[in-house]
Order: sequence, then C-alpha cells, then structure tokens
Amino acid sequence: MGVLNCVFAMDMKGGDVIMIQALRVLRSAGVLDDVSVTVVLTGDEELSGNPKHLRSKELVDAGQWADYAIGFEDGDGNPQTAVIARRGSSGWVLRTSGTRAHSSQVFQPEDGDGAIYEAARILESFRSELASMESLTFNPGLILGGTEVDYDKSANRGTAFGKDNVISGTVTVTGDLRASSPQQWEEATRRMRDIVARHLPMTGATIEFDRGYPPMAPAEGNYALLAMFSKVSEDLGFGEVRAVNPRNAGAADISFVAGEVEMAMDGVGLMGSGGHTLDEVADLSSMGPQTKRVAVLLYRLSQIE
Repeated sequence: MGVLNCVFAMDMKGGDVIMIQALRVLRSAGVLDDVSVTVVLTGDEELSGNPKHLRSKELVDAGQWADYAIGFEDGDGNPQTAVIARRGSSGWVLRTSGTRAHSSQVFQPEDGDGAIYEAARILESFRSELASMESLTFNPGLILGGTEVDYDKSANRGTAFGKDNVISGTVTVTGDLRASSPQQWEEATRRMRDIVARHLPMTGATIEFDRGYPPMAPAEGNYALLAMFSKVSEDLGFGEVRAVNPRNAGAADISFVAGEVEMAMDGVGLMGSGGHTLDEVADLSSMGPQTKRVAVLLYRLSQIE
C-alpha cells in the first residue's frame, strides 16, 4: 500500500465538516494508519495579516512536504464542479496630483487638467486597453479626490475636501487585480504602469501594487486529480465532475501550496449560495455526497505506489 502525503488548505464552515467526516470514514475503515495527512485550519483568509508570505508559512511548509493538496471551499457552488485553477488576487493604489488653481483656468498651460481628470484618464485607459485580456479583471473599489484627501488604509475609508471652483490637487484610488498566471500579472502591471506614466498637462501620478495571493495555475497534475475525483463521483453514482471556470472562483489559500505539490484541487467543500453575504445559504444535501467522494478519493490516492 502506498503512503499518501496530503495537505488540506481550506476556507471554513461546511468544508471543515466534510474534511473531518471524510477522515473519520477512513479511520473507521482502518485506512487512516496508512495515510499521512496534514490538516491546516486557517482563520484569517478574509482579513489576513501582512506580509502574506509569513501568515501563509505553515501552508507553504506543508505543501513542500505533501504530494497532493485539497481545499475545502465551495468553488462555484455546483457539486458537479471542482477547482483546478484560481486567479491570483493583488491590490493596487493609484495616486494622482494636480496644480491647485481657480477652476476658470483649468486646461490652461500654466495650471493643467487637475488630479481628478488625471485619475479619470487613467481608469478609463485601464478599462479600454486591458479589459480584453482573457481572465484578467481589475476593479477600482474606492476613490477620494479634491483639494485634500485623508485615506485610512486600515479601515478602507477616508475623507476628501474640495470646492467646485478649485482645480483638484490630489486623488487616491484603491482597487484589486486578478490574473490567471504570474506572467499575466506581470504583463498587466507593466501596461498599467505605462498608462499611469502618460500624464495630462501639469499632473502627476504613481501606482503601487501588492502581490497578495498568487495564482493557482491549471497544471497537468491538477487535471489528473480532477479526473480521479470525477471517476470516483461516477463510480458512486453522483455523475461527472468538471473544472470550474477560473472567472467563477476567487482567490484562496490553496494557491500558496498548489505550486509545491504534484496535484492540487479545491472546491470540494459544502455547496451553497450567497457566499460572503448576509444571504449565504448552505446546501446540506451536498454534505453526504461530498464526504463520500472525498473519502474514496483519499483512499485511492493512498493506493498509488
């Protein structure tokens, strides 16, 4: 019998229950003694500390030890899908500046266009020049502009002061960027920096990026693990399992370990709808099938020499 080295990276709630139930099944069947498993429970995914490479150290260390990584989030909420690729998630902060002057002189060579027009130019250029990149998304989530801006990063809020008859002097914009691969992230950030550098008259702009969550690339091993999981599902009478479109799966902790293991898969937790909202609902009917599929998958992985 082969020895299975496996790390679990997961979100919370129903996925925890399915993972624990699957391990109990293996223990009751006398199989768990032949399987090496590391369970990682992390409670800070939604509001993680920084730097992220330190808060994810236990995950990365487990991934370096493991052969397989399985995450217990709910994917896209469909029990006939699982996640073998996730986009990475990073943040950005755009700051623009302008010459404060009377609004009657806006667009004149001496005073220029102002910080708000410069921010508007940059954001529209992001949209028009990068929106066609497949699987890439970038979203400005907060914008403050005027004569003065006070942005509180820790609280994701701020205040701004300005007058309609004064050319704006400063703007702060924060947003996220989701890419399907490190190469796409590099290309997108390069093009965004190029756009930022094309200043309107008498304005300035800078942009900073936070690497955040890495992408989970759709590696061959991930496809192979999905094929095994789908075969288990069909053998149990639950039907085929397909891959989730990366656009329908957010960033997750499994991305920190996916590059360290031979095979990785996520989205095998409890299904439901309305995730991350007050309307979140768990589909308890998916608990039994998901638990059975995971338990049998782990058993079959343990048989690989």
